Amino acid sequence: MASFFGTITPFCSCSSVPLFIGFVKGGIPLGVTLAFLISSPLVDAVSVAMFLGMFGWKTTIVYVVSGIVLSMIAGFILGKMKLEHFLTDWVQQLLKNKKLSDDTQENEQLSFYQRTPEILKEAILIVKSVSPYILIGIAIGGLMHGFIPTGFFETYIKKENPFAVPIAVLVGVPMYSNAAGILPIMQVLVQKGIPIGTAIAFMMAVVGLSIPEGLLLKKVMSVKMLIIFYAVVTVCIIISGYVFNLIL
Repeated sequence: MASFFGTITPFCSCSSVPLFIGFVKGGIPLGVTLAFLISSPLVDAVSVAMFLGMFGWKTTIVYVVSGIVLSMIAGFILGKMKLEHFLTDWVQQLLKNKKLSDDTQENEQLSFYQRTPEILKEAILIVKSVSPYILIGIAIGGLMHGFIPTGFFETYIKKENPFAVPIAVLVGVPMYSNAAGILPIMQVLVQKGIPIGTAIAFMMAVVGLSIPEGLLLKKVMSVKMLIIFYAVVTVCIIISGYVFNLIL
């Protein structure tokens, strides 16, 4: 359900930290939260419409279904790994404060209007805490996007290269864009002879595993948890890239 819900919401990776905090504080299991976190930037209504116009219904269906399945599998694996103790001290403190607040208000039925001041206070706290990470992440993503030569893809991720999919994924991670922004680049790659599965894997890496997103998630995840998260999702994307090339 979380993976499907992620596909119909318009959140990009920049929204990851507030969503992550809200889900964890709401008592949603970590694996379920991470499944949403993976699927949300990968598939949305805009990217599906563009995908349909560029590549047709068959490729679009394969991409949408695979995005949902990929996030389900990765979320299931991460959930089984019991990573809750790798959340940062900042998140752990937020959870303690939330528990204390719930204990003091368990017998109170507050209206939305009564809760509004606390909601605004918490929203301001989150924005102030993550804004430096957002600015740094966007700057790094922009620099990497501008410095990677356009001829790199044609040289190293051709159909003849058996390691084209892992290379495409590793190159895509430092870049930063949403699905709508990377789709025109993906279309050009396919037109130049890059296998569509390799191009889709590249797109997934750019959208779902960018360094800017990692900087944002560093606010809520320890380094070890972040490495595990990236490793599991990277392996899933690489496998899906090879499967795409076989199917499409």
